[in-house]
Amino acid sequence: MTKWRKSSHSGTTQGTDCVELARLASAVVVRDSKAPEAGHLSLPADTFADLIARVKRGELSV
Repeated sequence: MTKWRKSSHSGTTQGTDCVELARLASAVVVRDSKAPEAGHLSLPADTFADLIARVKRGELSV
């Protein structure tokens, strides 16, 4: 069973943006918590770590 966790930056108000993450053996998966049946995006763990680092450095807009 995949253990999903909600992003700490997700809103608490109904209808706001909500993102959930789960770690797999070699990947991180991301989905919309309001529509989990719509599927997920799977990224290799190192690619996901690079994405987060670039966002934190301000290289990408969120």
